[in-house]
Amino acid sequence: MSPVKVFGRAISTNVSRVLVCLEEVGADYELVTVDFLAGEQNSPEHVERNPFGKIPALQDGDLVLFESRAIAKYILRKYKSSEVDLLRESDIREAALVDVWTEVEAHQYYPALSPIVFECIIYPIMRGVPTNQQVVDESLEKLKKVLETYEARLSASRYLAGDFLSFADLNHFPFTYYFMATPYASLFDAYPHVKAWWEGLMSRPSIKKISANMPTKF
Repeated sequence: MSPVKVFGRAISTNVSRVLVCLEEVGADYELVTVDFLAGEQNSPEHVERNPFGKIPALQDGDLVLFESRAIAKYILRKYKSSEVDLLRESDIREAALVDVWTEVEAHQYYPALSPIVFECIIYPIMRGVPTNQQVVDESLEKLKKVLETYEARLSASRYLAGDFLSFADLNHFPFTYYFMATPYASLFDAYPHVKAWWEGLMSRPSIKKISANMPTKF
């Protein structure tokens, strides 16, 4: 069986989300470089894979997918095993909790945390735009409120959906990793259960492997 192909670069948050899931399930894959810094995602060849000119895209035989969260779920369903079941779809209650905290990441956590990453890292590097401190400060206040909820949740269970690792946890890896490279990483110190959860994620072999190809200093 040919390995699936992932189109993008590991330094991309959305690509790394997909790669971590592939590593967790032990699937064979090939990372095909699409250099978004050089604008290669807008090439006609890549737009055939992702009509929005974004990365990643995934090719598995004649199936082509885009949108990192959808790709990740496809991977976790295809390579599900008794040892690795990160969507927990065999248990309706556990699956529902995975869905809840996956949605929380997308609609609460990401909108609060990602502007800090964009303002401190992405915009200055990719666009040469200085950090907008007002945006950072407002986002930090939003993030603190979100982390209060996470602290309460993680004081009651080891992981977000329960006492088992799931896609809901892995989904937080890419942007949190880059957040920890901003001047505001110490914010997590105020939330000990959140910090312990994050450190546990960072100790996973899959995350160690993928993060080795993601910069930590800018």
